[in-house]
Amino acid sequence: MRFEVLTEDRSGAIVMDRLMERILSPLVSDYEVSVRPHRGRGDVPTNPYQPPKAEASGLLDLLPAKLRAYDRVYAGSDFILVVVMDSDYHSPDELKNELITLCKKHAPSLPFVIGLCVEETESWLIGDEQALLKAYPEADLSVLENYKQDSVCGTWEVLCRCVLGSKAERVIRVGYPAIGQYKHEWALRISEYLEPEKNVSPSFKRFRSYLSFIVQKALEPINP
Repeated sequence: MRFEVLTEDRSGAIVMDRLMERILSPLVSDYEVSVRPHRGRGDVPTNPYQPPKAEASGLLDLLPAKLRAYDRVYAGSDFILVVVMDSDYHSPDELKNELITLCKKHAPSLPFVIGLCVEETESWLIGDEQALLKAYPEADLSVLENYKQDSVCGTWEVLCRCVLGSKAERVIRVGYPAIGQYKHEWALRISEYLEPEKNVSPSFKRFRSYLSFIVQKALEPINP
């Protein structure tokens, strides 16, 4: 069984590379996972049937064309497409519906799973406090006392304060693009210890549950 995972950045790709293995191993014995990071979120093209512009590199910029290509190549095979991105300040339900519509329209032959990190990938990292502490034993978990899981509150800033302590405010003031390296490091170190069954992020739980459902459905024997 082949899984193609599309993420919007390198940090998300690191997290998904590790999580996919831990989710899939109890479900299926023979599988291959390819994780494809993009350069940011991007926007769905005005005309999604036109070839992407040469400079296009965001996930949504390229998604319609990639979906059509996957549909041509993998229709009828043991293939599952996984699209994972941050909801940011957008309505998770509206964004999910938009992604579902795109997948059904441009890759009608393929099963797919949508994973939305509400609000950001860091919510899935914070969702497993034991993993966070293993990666950063000096992390200040008191910072998380007033954090509501999957809330739209500036999640990376919450994780930044938890991990960096007194240095956090300076890093937060600098912001992007410098913060990208920190987010990459957090993803690399914390994801090493993430255990799917212990993650309390509601958006992660939904993703894991539906991925498991789609895999089990794909493994069902076809009735003669």
